[in-house]
Amino acid sequence: MFDFKELSVAYNDDPVLHNISLRIRPGEKVVVIGPSGAGKSTLLKKLYELQQQHSAFIHQDYALVAQLSAFHNVCIGRLDFNSTLYNLLNLVRPKKEELQRVQPILDRLGLADKSFTPIHSLSGGQQQRVAVARAIYRGSAVLLGDEPVSSIDPHQANAVLQTIKESADTVVLSLHDVALALEFFDRIIGLRAGRISFDVPSSEVKESMLSDLFRPC
Repeated sequence: MFDFKELSVAYNDDPVLHNISLRIRPGEKVVVIGPSGAGKSTLLKKLYELQQQHSAFIHQDYALVAQLSAFHNVCIGRLDFNSTLYNLLNLVRPKKEELQRVQPILDRLGLADKSFTPIHSLSGGQQQRVAVARAIYRGSAVLLGDEPVSSIDPHQANAVLQTIKESADTVVLSLHDVALALEFFDRIIGLRAGRISFDVPSSEVKESMLSDLFRPC
């Protein structure tokens, strides 16, 4: 699904990723961990660029339309699947078939009663779950997520991560919560200062590896 060698990325001549070599096969569930500024977001965005046609992306800042409802924000995930007229009609009067597809996703994410609540009236955690629902609704083979449960309480985060894992064949996320990463994912990539510190099965992650990954600069 992804296979590249010695990838480097810089912004305004400021290096962010340094000679990254990475292979992710179809069907893998992978999480990237590391300190703030390690380059996790940049790596995920690069993965999305490489497989944009087959991927959905959960943005760290949600990227929602505040004036629209949760339902309509989820529908944005498949706007390009439909004609402009169809999308306009669904905006004015939600179509039955769209409701039948969107509602079960919102239900599973604990948003059953928020379908037609404007985004600006939802809490941060609820907004983040809408962003997750939108990515799931796209139905892509690859689901990428930049800290997709950062604003969700721990109890709900477990359910959201499980839903994400079951919603796409290949999943690659960044997480700040190491415990959740180890619990839900089979493969852990440690990123520090734009370089891969380790790339191992979760069962092989040692406390010393984590201490070194998150040590002060």
